[in-house]
Amino acid sequence: MNRGIPTPFADTYDTPPDTPRYLLDRLIGTRWNLYLRYAGVVFTSRRLAVRGRYDDRQWVDSSLAILRHVERCGGRIHLRGLDNLRGPEGGVVIISNHMSAAETQLFPGIIAPIRPVTFVVKQSLVTHPIFGPVMRSRDPIVVGRKDPRADMATVLSKGAELLARGVSVIVFPQATRRVVFVPEKFNSLGIKLARAAGAQVIPAAVKTDFWGNGGLLRDFGPVRRQKPIYMAFGPPLTVQGNGRAQHQAVVEFVQDHLNQWESEVSRE
Repeated sequence: MNRGIPTPFADTYDTPPDTPRYLLDRLIGTRWNLYLRYAGVVFTSRRLAVRGRYDDRQWVDSSLAILRHVERCGGRIHLRGLDNLRGPEGGVVIISNHMSAAETQLFPGIIAPIRPVTFVVKQSLVTHPIFGPVMRSRDPIVVGRKDPRADMATVLSKGAELLARGVSVIVFPQATRRVVFVPEKFNSLGIKLARAAGAQVIPAAVKTDFWGNGGLLRDFGPVRRQKPIYMAFGPPLTVQGNGRAQHQAVVEFVQDHLNQWESEVSRE
């Protein structure tokens, strides 16, 4: 367990069917019932980060606050395989597909109580006037997305340092958020980091199109209350040889879960 931070989750979690909805959300099903509450959490977190008071516990608490807002705005969350996060000693590389803003907001509340963790993020996020102070406080691995060779060197260098300190690293191998999973766009950066650092890999799959991607405002797309949020974590993998077999295993973990979840949704 991470520094005494309690977790509300066992190996699995499902939003209770009797979870109360916000009255305004029941009356007016607009996306802004969620996003105004989300913005309130973000601005509170930013204020704490600017004051140097945004620590791991605050990060978990703000993430869980967003999770509860999602549930009370009609979101149904289903988590699987959290015990797989509890098993390995030391830092691990968590490799996940990236569908929406939901996973970046909810992963901290799910993972950080179990093990210290941070993200690989793009430069624009740490310099963002709103999100920047919060993200910088999390000591992320920052990449510019302009020079792949330099980005790789940064990830391998700082990633190895973090993993050696017992801090796990979340990697989204896709260049951008994608509702449709395209294996060819899922690079092997996370596998390369784990191989170089001698760390294990935990595959993760998410289906988070409940929280749609917007056009002008990327984080504020449509809220699709009919679409459940699914997240699953697989057993740890040890990278062997060139890591191709483990990369393929992660790809198959994501694809298989997305297929399964699509089937479940179509039956509802």
